Amino acid sequence: MARILDGKKIARAVREEVAADVRAAAARWGRRPGLAVVLAGSHPASQVYVGMKQRACAAAGIASFEHRLGDGAGELELLELVAALNRDERVDGILVQLPLPAGVDESRILEAVDPLKDVDGFHPLNVGRLWRGEPCLVPCTPAGVIELLARSGIPVEGRHAVIVGRSAVVGRPLAGLFLRKSPRGNATVTVCHSRTPDIGRVAAAADILVAAIGRPRFITADMVREGAVVIDVGINQVGATPEGKRILVGDVDFEAVKEKAAAVTPVPGGVGPMTIAMLMRNTLEAFRLRQELR
Repeated sequence: MARILDGKKIARAVREEVAADVRAAAARWGRRPGLAVVLAGSHPASQVYVGMKQRACAAAGIASFEHRLGDGAGELELLELVAALNRDERVDGILVQLPLPAGVDESRILEAVDPLKDVDGFHPLNVGRLWRGEPCLVPCTPAGVIELLARSGIPVEGRHAVIVGRSAVVGRPLAGLFLRKSPRGNATVTVCHSRTPDIGRVAAAADILVAAIGRPRFITADMVREGAVVIDVGINQVGATPEGKRILVGDVDFEAVKEKAAAVTPVPGGVGPMTIAMLMRNTLEAFRLRQELR
């Protein structure tokens, strides 16, 4: 039976550390870090995520600034808002909630964010610095995966990490983190995607297998090596209970894989809580960097 990696517990510890550091930072510099969240449109999942981030800010002592735009928000309106937030000295981090309304160029909006306030780690400058192994703001979910492994006592260095999924949000930045020259990196990395032949064979060679493909229960037990560590980044709604509660599953067939793996993350309660915890940490780091640059 696999060890179940408790993302909720680890995320709680990270957030408590951030809250203590926020109090110390506020005492030193005379103000709290601030996070601005931009929500354009009425995407239901986005509404939920924004609410979770606001509650996390309140618990950490981070000032939260919410900017809600309607479904008709255009690219120019968003660009003007981002420019205003770049200038706002109360704002240390800017998070543009995706997806954006149809017709808006997401890349153009994300590239307009000041790299020093880019707490999502999506700006090309931060992406480039990540791949050069330089200090930068790192995408929250990949950072959360690395933190989860480290705090669970699972070594990465010298191991073969296989990532199923090559998105710019998870797969590619996580590969960069696994490759970094550090005790939390130095892995040999393989990235699989929709054009990879025989993904099952490649996945079964992994010491650490990360599923981030967005397909319910895609990773089956025969794709997992005995004793591997399996990290499930996926979250998929596959139905609802009679009471209307969403039924969520990951990209991993959890019940089958837990009989074979050495450790596995559940969905929900695994990587998801780590993502928000790392957003809080990124906001604090952005605040510190801006204060020190002054």
